[in-house]
Amino acid sequence: MNAPPSPPAVAPRSRAPFPVLGWLRGYSPSWFTGDMLAGITLAAYAIPVALAYAALAGLPPQLGIYGYMLGGLGYALLGSSRHLAIGPTSAISLMVGASAATISNGDAAMHAAVATLTAFTVAGICFVAWAARLSVLVKLISDSVLVGFRFGAGLTISMTQLPSLFGVPGGGHDFFERVWTLLTQLGGFNPYALALGIVAIVLLVVGARKLPGKPVGLAVVVLSILVVSLFGLASHGVVVTGFIPPGLPEIGLPTMRVSEVENLFPLAAGCVLLAYIEGVSAARSFAEKHDYPINPRQEFLGLGAANLLAGLGHGYPVAGGLSQSAVNESAGAKTPLSLILASATLALCLLFLTSLLANLPKAALAAIVLTAVAGLMNVPAMIRLFRVSRFDFIAASCALAGVLFLGILQGVLLAALASVLMLLRHGTRPLVAIIGRVPGTLHFGDLARHPDNERIPGTLIFRPEGPLTYLGVDEIQRVALEAVAAAPEGSLHHVVCDLSTSPNADIAGLAMLRKLHEVLAAKGIALHIAEAHGRVRDLVRRDGLEPLFGEMDRAMALDAVITEIETRHP
Repeated sequence: MNAPPSPPAVAPRSRAPFPVLGWLRGYSPSWFTGDMLAGITLAAYAIPVALAYAALAGLPPQLGIYGYMLGGLGYALLGSSRHLAIGPTSAISLMVGASAATISNGDAAMHAAVATLTAFTVAGICFVAWAARLSVLVKLISDSVLVGFRFGAGLTISMTQLPSLFGVPGGGHDFFERVWTLLTQLGGFNPYALALGIVAIVLLVVGARKLPGKPVGLAVVVLSILVVSLFGLASHGVVVTGFIPPGLPEIGLPTMRVSEVENLFPLAAGCVLLAYIEGVSAARSFAEKHDYPINPRQEFLGLGAANLLAGLGHGYPVAGGLSQSAVNESAGAKTPLSLILASATLALCLLFLTSLLANLPKAALAAIVLTAVAGLMNVPAMIRLFRVSRFDFIAASCALAGVLFLGILQGVLLAALASVLMLLRHGTRPLVAIIGRVPGTLHFGDLARHPDNERIPGTLIFRPEGPLTYLGVDEIQRVALEAVAAAPEGSLHHVVCDLSTSPNADIAGLAMLRKLHEVLAAKGIALHIAEAHGRVRDLVRRDGLEPLFGEMDRAMALDAVITEIETRHP
């Protein structure tokens, strides 16, 4: 039997203001079976995860399901990915829970109101970011820093769940305090809760390997409820979820204003930064796999619509996650209709099945969270950073330490700062190679890497490996002048600046070239420019500098400049 055709690689939905109109217009009936199965599977996956993450956020369990149900609807209307699934995530749940607890000071109603207001604020920031074309945010945190942040987030989240796994109260305000509190309480662990949790972890791990894409989490939830109910484990101290109100969420505006909540904006901005980077990264991975485009700017609208609907349902911030998206994709999703069908399935569960979840043990929810965040703690990735680039490893370690010592929210901001510092470090310290000719050829290479290359008599060649912009021009000028000063007195007559790896320049770059010309001219040394890119040549000409360096055109390759020097000045 032939598989149904996939959606076209380039679809109008990637450019439409309302992508839903694009994929609906070209929808094929043969895709519906895949979307339906994916929607049901996603809903089955979402129920246990949503309940666990709502507990992580310190909120009633049904709010997690509201996030999946309403957030998915919003993203299906305005998002540009066919496979990205929207819902609560572990890091955002912990971030919201910790911050809302501090703001509300133990008031449960205010805690929920702050969480909902945060979702509205996230939506507002997303819409502003879309209007301001701030999709560059996806590049704000480097991959190496994100490795460290995820590792720290995984450790922090794990420490919030281990008490439930052992059946002890837990406590503490930061990672290290939670570790100490857990250690002091381990003597009073509940054997029934621990046994349930360990069995659940084993089933989840084995199920993920043997039955990829299947709702293993839902099966674990059902089994744990049956065990607790049949053996009366609640009477033996096993903590259960308790009553979950049936019915759909009431739609309404937030009961608080942003001006009434101190420190709300940093929380919402941190959620946006984390949600956008994680969501776009996941969306891109599936887009590359299935060969279709996504629109990074449009993702702000998709994320904003998801959080707006989640907030209207009194939920808390949601985002696109790799794990739930992988479930959606592997189950056969073809279009965002799978999210709509998942929302419909969750609505039916809220109407008719909530009473079955009352005996769900929190140890099982802890097991679900622990297995979900295990992938965040990527030891091989940290080892690779240490082996390949110590600087990237230090940056990742800073992000990890920031999460552990300061918390998830501050860790996000520290991760962004670390990425910016990495950019500044690379920008202010470009490599400037002193180059020579490969023997017997017209090719040139770095003398430091290839000492057998030939130096051109009377000529120094240097190549800045980066743009001639204000960040790095001081370093470029310093290295060039130091190389000139290191040459024997009177031995240099020409200096050639190879700009083949400098695609652009700014006013500071032009000023550096002028200054370099003046210093060299005072020593009787001519400065030549080779292989300048078109944008650099245009700037040099507009600033009237071309006469200082001779003719500059695309034919002035480095070997041509050296040949001319050797011919005219043998």
